[in-house]
Amino acid sequence: MPEPHAPHTASSRGGLPRALPRTRLYEQVAEQISRWIADNGLVAGDRLPPERELAQHLGVSRATLSQALVALEVVGAVAVRHGDGTVVRLDTPGRIADAVRAHLHRLPDIIDTRDALETKTAGLAAIRRTDDDLARIDEALEAMAADIDAGGRGVEADERFHAAVTTAAQSPLLARLMAEIAELVRETRLESLSQPGRPRDSLAGHRAVAEAIRAGEEEAAARAMHAHVRMVSDVAILRPGEGGAGATPAT
Repeated sequence: MPEPHAPHTASSRGGLPRALPRTRLYEQVAEQISRWIADNGLVAGDRLPPERELAQHLGVSRATLSQALVALEVVGAVAVRHGDGTVVRLDTPGRIADAVRAHLHRLPDIIDTRDALETKTAGLAAIRRTDDDLARIDEALEAMAADIDAGGRGVEADERFHAAVTTAAQSPLLARLMAEIAELVRETRLESLSQPGRPRDSLAGHRAVAEAIRAGEEEAAARAMHAHVRMVSDVAILRPGEGGAGATPAT
């Protein structure tokens, strides 16, 4: 007589169902803002209401709203402009939560790659830089300081500084690799420079790198750049309990 078949179990069918992705509060807020943009027919160039008004309407803190707006800026849905508020960039933002989650997942890898490339680049810049390179580095530092003093984040000048250091390294292959990850690095730059107090901390890090490059100290320049990249990579999205990997699901 044939033996009865054993009942199927979850493990015999290939394991338990996959856990649902946890939704962080700022992701929910970003998704709400995205839907509000679509529902109200906003198009590229239109402005969102002031942050205080948006936060009150959504029932969230200014800090959470700010993180949501940064997430929307990182994925290209809006632009946050000093003195001009938040402006819509895309007519149809689409699945914002998916784009934000993809950014979160690739962020650690971007940071590691940036650290490896820029640390080497700074060291080479210290021994290969020209007077023109130093002038471009100084111009970027001055522009960043002026933007921060005016209330901005210094995003464009930050980008110019790192580009000037890359040029000073006089390594075409390293420059090409940096160009390959430029858009990904811009994501981390926007994320970082939106942290409270971060623009001035970043500027101080730039000055330390520039000083070592000017002095021709290869190891010091590499150490300064490594310390700078690790510092600016400390962002709320990656911190446990602050909307990062260790955040609890929203209810």
